[in-house]
Amino acid sequence: MKTMNAVKVIAVSSGKGGVGKTNVSVNLACQLARRGNRVLLMDADLGLANVDIMLGLKPKWNLSHVLDGKCSIEDILLPGPDGISIIPAASGIKKMAELGNDQHAAIVRSLSALSGDYDVMIVDTAAGISDSVITFSRASQYVLVVVTDELTSMADAYALIKVMNRDAGIKRFKVLRNMVNSYDQARDGFERLNEVAQRFLDVTLEYAGFIPRDPYLIKADTRQKAVSDLYPGAESSLAFRRLAETVDKWPMPTGPSGNIEFFVDRMFSKEETAGAAM
Repeated sequence: MKTMNAVKVIAVSSGKGGVGKTNVSVNLACQLARRGNRVLLMDADLGLANVDIMLGLKPKWNLSHVLDGKCSIEDILLPGPDGISIIPAASGIKKMAELGNDQHAAIVRSLSALSGDYDVMIVDTAAGISDSVITFSRASQYVLVVVTDELTSMADAYALIKVMNRDAGIKRFKVLRNMVNSYDQARDGFERLNEVAQRFLDVTLEYAGFIPRDPYLIKADTRQKAVSDLYPGAESSLAFRRLAETVDKWPMPTGPSGNIEFFVDRMFSKEETAGAAM
């Protein structure tokens, strides 16, 4: 029987698209791997997958095939840069974007078979506040919210935090400022978001750092590579390295079983609580 080790699971979320969430997920995964972690990156934008596109990968199988019973979760794993493993999602398949709780639970349950092989799991959720975002964020130990300085990004990040707090009971969030010009701009934006959250919500926001605007990040995207891999000396690469150092210091929370199996435990315990309240 496979020995189950503790896995640090981080959901990377955003209130809106276009804020660089998947870029953060990919480059954080690469930098964590460079620090000696065994990293699993899951594309949890189930109907509009983009991790494989960002990295120029062409998966034969994806999560839709796992749900259809055509293969196992192990069969769809893709090797990524720096030795990370990737779980690809489907792209352009409407039914995958409309899965119910039972199907989400089936995906999550299948992840337990992999937990003995990894130290960190990055879950790149869809943008916005869909059911799948709530499900995967609720089941994760940490939720990292990516937000830029655009007013729409700030407003949607607040809305995302509000919904996760109200519907999933999440009280602590890490906030990463992306595509900013300086440390001062990053901290100022965080403080503005935090001030509103403290005034109106029962949550705790923690500053996780920032990623600067960087032309090399755009160049890497064009070449379908991780900037951490293609331009390791770029400002954004160095910022992702600092982020990985920060994430490595986050303590391992004590979940129901201390590994990926706690996904299912937390999902079902939340549903049972909601059912009892009805």
